[in-house]
Amino acid sequence: MSKDDLTVETAEAPAKAPYSDPPPAPLLGTSELGKWSLYRALIAEFMATLIFLYVSVATVIGYKSQSTGQACTGVGFLGVAWAFGATIFVLVYCIGGVSGTSICVSAGGHINPAVTFGLFIGRKLSLVRTVLYIVAQCLGAICGAGIVKGIMKHPYNSLGGGANTVAEGYSIGGALAAEIVGTFILVHTVFSATDPKRTARDSFIPVLVPLPIGFAVFIVHLATIPITGTGINPARSLGAAVLYNQHEAWKDHWIFWVGPLIGAFVAAVYHKLVLRGEAAKALGSFRGTSASTV
Repeated sequence: MSKDDLTVETAEAPAKAPYSDPPPAPLLGTSELGKWSLYRALIAEFMATLIFLYVSVATVIGYKSQSTGQACTGVGFLGVAWAFGATIFVLVYCIGGVSGTSICVSAGGHINPAVTFGLFIGRKLSLVRTVLYIVAQCLGAICGAGIVKGIMKHPYNSLGGGANTVAEGYSIGGALAAEIVGTFILVHTVFSATDPKRTARDSFIPVLVPLPIGFAVFIVHLATIPITGTGINPARSLGAAVLYNQHEAWKDHWIFWVGPLIGAFVAAVYHKLVLRGEAAKALGSFRGTSASTV
């Protein structure tokens, strides 16, 4: 190809459209109540969280049952962590684009009230959608744990019901910190994987979105299972606690709400102000305005 041909081909190539951030979601968002896409997403969140609790809690109970009968058998902590991470990977892949919008933002695929809350703080979701998503997730989690209890009733009741508790030797403060840090890692990954600016720049990224999110769940479980059994998902903790319904499941249950919500809040603020540079942009705008008025 000659230099002239290359020049003509380059000139004829369509110019890449400049990127601009999508507008923030409306704060209240009551207009969404009349859209079928919202209810379709709610059904998907309910079903995905139900499936997540069924697989994850059944894995936990199965592992405890096997290891109780014979030491060093069963899937072990590594297998439990894989069950949680791989299930999230599969479910995010399946329902991430259920409403036809960007994956894991307003479309669905959260399967976790902490993720939903973090996206609300980042102005990716309206308040109405946030509240309804959390309700759907909690109901799905209760139903999923209920199925496990119905199938594995005796081991479910005798082996803790998969409920999250603070392990012996760890303080309340340490458990809370573990939940905050673990949820920060997860929600930080969700924001980074679904960043629309990255999606616009690298077209292959959306295909890979479920993978880093699933791996984030996996690595956090490896680190946190010995401390709290790993919550980082208030719906998962609530579903298991409701069906097990013993004192030890409720005693420190607040940790598995407060910790994840704090971690999600910090992750949303960190992504928005630091990684997306909005703090620097705001400061630069302030300095420019100040200089022009002098």
